[in-house]
Amino acid sequence: MAMWNQSGSEENKSSAAPVAAPQVATVAAESVRPQRGESVFGAGVTIEGKIEGDADVRIGGKFKGDIQVKGNLTIEKGAQLTAKINAANVTIGGQVEGNVVASAQVKLLESGQLVGDLKASTLTVAAGSRMRGHVEFGWSSMEPAKFVNGEAHASEKKRSEG
Repeated sequence: MAMWNQSGSEENKSSAAPVAAPQVATVAAESVRPQRGESVFGAGVTIEGKIEGDADVRIGGKFKGDIQVKGNLTIEKGAQLTAKINAANVTIGGQVEGNVVASAQVKLLESGQLVGDLKASTLTVAAGSRMRGHVEFGWSSMEPAKFVNGEAHASEKKRSEG
């Protein structure tokens, strides 16, 4: 009887250990996972329309329209967008034609290309990326812009002349 208890407990230990470890790891991973989800549009997908929401969005295919998300927008290498973009953080690894507004940060990756205006709190530009357009970053949203379309406002001109 002692032999049966010993072998039974060893079998339970050996079979229980591998099962217990993944359950603990899964619980730990779920506890640090962000609350909002991520929508992914892969490389073979073409969408035309409007994207709105609180979640993160990752685009690898083609999109034409408006994007307004409170989460993060990631445009993967190879993606092609013709869009007006408004998001918290925007990472550009593909091609974007249109204006980009980010409440926090824009990252223009080495493979990224932007043709349009960009406004963000912070901007990170990798060597090799390309952009054509007007850029504003580092200004608070409460601070009025000193330049519009490359020219100083009339009030700014008067101060500098007078």
